[in-house]
Amino acid sequence: MTRLEQIPETALDWHRAGRGVAVATVVETWGSAPRPVGSQLVVDRDGAMEGSVSGGCVEGAVITEAIEAVEGDGKPRLMEFGVSDDQAFAVGLACGGRIKVLVEPVGTALPLPVLEDLVAERAVRRQVAYVADLEGPARRLAGAGDFPDRFRMDRSGVEEDNRTFVAIHNPPLRMIIVGAVHIAQHLAPMARACGYDPVLIDPRPVFGSEDRFPGEVILDGWPDEAMAEVGLDPRTAVVTLTHDPKLDDPAIRAALGSDVFYLGCLGSTRTHAKRVDRLTEAGFGPDDIARIHAPVGLNIGARSPAEIAVSVMAQITERLRKG
Repeated sequence: MTRLEQIPETALDWHRAGRGVAVATVVETWGSAPRPVGSQLVVDRDGAMEGSVSGGCVEGAVITEAIEAVEGDGKPRLMEFGVSDDQAFAVGLACGGRIKVLVEPVGTALPLPVLEDLVAERAVRRQVAYVADLEGPARRLAGAGDFPDRFRMDRSGVEEDNRTFVAIHNPPLRMIIVGAVHIAQHLAPMARACGYDPVLIDPRPVFGSEDRFPGEVILDGWPDEAMAEVGLDPRTAVVTLTHDPKLDDPAIRAALGSDVFYLGCLGSTRTHAKRVDRLTEAGFGPDDIARIHAPVGLNIGARSPAEIAVSVMAQITERLRKG
C-alpha cells in the first residue's frame, strides 16, 4: 500500500490472536523528521513490534506508552517529541525536528469494526482514509471523494481544524504496459523506481521474453483479456506501445471502459487520428477520446527509447499529482 506497508493487517492478525495490540501513527512533523506523516508502528503487550515511526530514535518511548495503554485504560495517547539543535544529530531528529505520534490500542481507541473494514477495503484495492479525532473518540473511514487532494498527493495529515487526522491508504500504483518493445525496456524500471508495480502485456513471445525483461511480470494473453485479469482501477496507468491496432485497440477500449487515471498511446498525430476514427466507429464519444494522451509523453523533444520513456513517466507523474 502507499507505504503504510501491512501494519493494519498485522495489527488485526495480532489482535485476533489475543496478543493485545496498539497502533502508533505519525500524525504531524516539523523540521527534518526521519519518517513521514502516516508512518506506522504496531506493538503488542509483550513489546514485539513491526514498522517504524522515527527510524529508531523515539521508538522506545512509543513502545512503552503503547504497552501501558494496552494494559491500562485502553485510551489513545498523543505524544510529541522534539530535540534541540545540539542533540538532534545524535538521535536522528535533524535541526530541531519534532514529531507527534498517536497511539491507539486496538479494540478500544481504535474500534475493531473500523480496523476490520479498513483491512477489507485495502484488500480489494479501494482508496480509503482512516479519520481520527485527536481530541475525542470518533473514528471512521472515508472515501476518495471526501479528501481528493490528499488522495491524489498521497498526503496524510491533520486538517485545518487542528484536530482531525486523515491517514490516506492508497492501493499500490500499477502501470500496465501493452507492447514489450524497446521503450518498455526503459519504462518498466523507471516505473518501479517511481513506486509503480509494472505489468507487461504482449502475446508475441519474441517480444515478451524473460531475456529481454528479466524479473518483470509478463502476461502473454490478448491485451483486453490480460487487463481484465489484472484489474483496472483509479491507481492504474495504461500505456500502449505496439503501434499495432490489433493489440493496442483492445487495450485502449478496455482502459476507456474503466476508471484508470492515465491512458497514453504511442503513435504520431496521423496515427492517432486514425485511432480516433476507429474508436468513434466503436461508439466512443469525445469525452472518452479526450482521456487519451497521444502522442504519448510530454513534448520534450525525446528521440531515443530511453528519452521517450522519460517523457512518458513525466506525463504520468503530472497526471497523478496534478489531476
